[in-house]
Amino acid sequence: MTRANPLSDYEETAATPLSRRRFVEGVAAIGGIAALRPWRGAIAAPRQPVLSGTEFQLEIGPVPINVTGRPMIGIGINGLVPGPILRWREGDTVTLAVTNRLSEPTSIHWHGLLLPNPMDGVPGLTFRGIAPGETFVYRFPVVQSGTYWYHSHSGFQEPKGHYGAIVIEPKGGYPQAFDRDYVVFLSDWSDEEPETIISNLKFQADYYNFDQRTVGTFFADVGRDGLKATLADRAMWGEMRMSPTDSLDVTGATYTYLINGQPPAANWTALFHPGERVRLRFVNGSAMTIFDVRIPDLPMTIVQADGIDVEPVTVEQFRISVAETYDFIVQPRDDRAFTIFVQPQDRTGFARGTLAPLPGMTAPVPPMDPRPVRTMADMGMDHGGPGGTSSTGRAAASGTDHAAMGHAAMGHGAAPAMAGMVAGTSGQQVPSGVGVDNFAMSPTERLNSPGEGFPPGRRVLTYADLRALKRGADPRPPSREIILRLTGNMERFMWGFDGKKFSEAAPIELARNERVRFVLINDTMMDHPIHLHGMFSELENGHGEYRPLKHTINVKGGERLSFLVTAEFPGRWAFHCHLLFHMEAGMFREVRVA
Repeated sequence: MTRANPLSDYEETAATPLSRRRFVEGVAAIGGIAALRPWRGAIAAPRQPVLSGTEFQLEIGPVPINVTGRPMIGIGINGLVPGPILRWREGDTVTLAVTNRLSEPTSIHWHGLLLPNPMDGVPGLTFRGIAPGETFVYRFPVVQSGTYWYHSHSGFQEPKGHYGAIVIEPKGGYPQAFDRDYVVFLSDWSDEEPETIISNLKFQADYYNFDQRTVGTFFADVGRDGLKATLADRAMWGEMRMSPTDSLDVTGATYTYLINGQPPAANWTALFHPGERVRLRFVNGSAMTIFDVRIPDLPMTIVQADGIDVEPVTVEQFRISVAETYDFIVQPRDDRAFTIFVQPQDRTGFARGTLAPLPGMTAPVPPMDPRPVRTMADMGMDHGGPGGTSSTGRAAASGTDHAAMGHAAMGHGAAPAMAGMVAGTSGQQVPSGVGVDNFAMSPTERLNSPGEGFPPGRRVLTYADLRALKRGADPRPPSREIILRLTGNMERFMWGFDGKKFSEAAPIELARNERVRFVLINDTMMDHPIHLHGMFSELENGHGEYRPLKHTINVKGGERLSFLVTAEFPGRWAFHCHLLFHMEAGMFREVRVA
């Protein structure tokens, strides 16, 4: 990636659901003239349309969609969901004339791209949006290469299909050779309107979580941990009014999981000849779903993370959070089909594709991995007892330390929406208020852990594995540290930074070319993929000057991590959780570079 600043000339200083979803049949294609014609079996899906060059005409408008057998109207680009793959070349300048055919304003954000602030595509922050019937022309230099994506930053248009992939060819060629190249775009689809989903979550935070613990799991826990520890664990979760099975807010109870717009029975297929090296560009363009991906019997070698080359590492499985991109090279040597198996983090469904030497071939769909169950470690409690629980965690969960567990003390009163700051058990200042129901007493860095829900012995990619292929361009140490806590009230479905939603928080001010360290502490039990627009985040994962550059960093429940940023490009930049409903419910800040 070029680190000189060619943007300067452009800058302005300004369970039941499981059985229903997992074996979904009668599904249909999405987009184009085939939009309402149902699939009649597993066939090779057509290759996605690709637009290449430097001049593009894009139209955003309504498209017919039928994923579950029920005709719906989604939002597509040039009549397609996902939109066409845009292929650019590093060093070119691209011009994209985007016309809005919707009856409401729209936008396109170019996720992960370094570009002039007015071109970033965030209405109300970098431009006013694209009004109905209007054409807005995006024009910017392409200063990087890799796999990225584009999507709406207007309301709830993204989960209705307003997204697509970007592939940028490197000026100097690829570090690793490959014979074939496929985008594998992952997304989630619901026939419910997004407004209905978030309304249901606000009414009842576990509205879509049907996989609650039962009497059977109670006795299984007793057999594993003993009666006393099991009763204590159940009592703690009861005091917090949270569920350890609540790893995703929206589940297969309403979502169907897609690969390149195709549901499982459509069996999207990528072709190969045995012995070829196949590059698979995975993009998680979902609204709310973190995915775990594996190809049984076929090792995967990662070569790129979030568009940036990394040292190759071979794994059996990886977790890809919302908005992340990962490139892998696989080399199937056998003349047979392989299943691309994509599970949501909570195991309430799956997406499925195929690598095959011939169209129409299939491979077995493997069984689900274990369902993740949260422990006190995911709440940022000590790791002293069963399930990551200690006496410190128990005191917090029982409400004896109101600063540590705000839910019991402040979650139901008439406290003001804006959080205050109170002293925690260690003397640190932590947010409190109606928007905060917990804070992590002992947050830990877990970059060498892929998360929960993987069978023992399987080689799963972790953030600690990511090592940049090239040394970082800015060797300066940070001049200061900015600590932000990721906070929420699960019961009220309120989310924010430091207990404040966007409307209550002042911008984070950075000086031009300032070098800073951001420290993120996740006070919630949910993972949060945090995306900073306009600059890459250098994840501090133990690789020194070879820190991986990421545009989206997933912060696990109860985790503390840090990254470095050089504020090269001026403007007002969005900083938010990429779980769409978390962002809409307040987990959004402005970073202002001047």
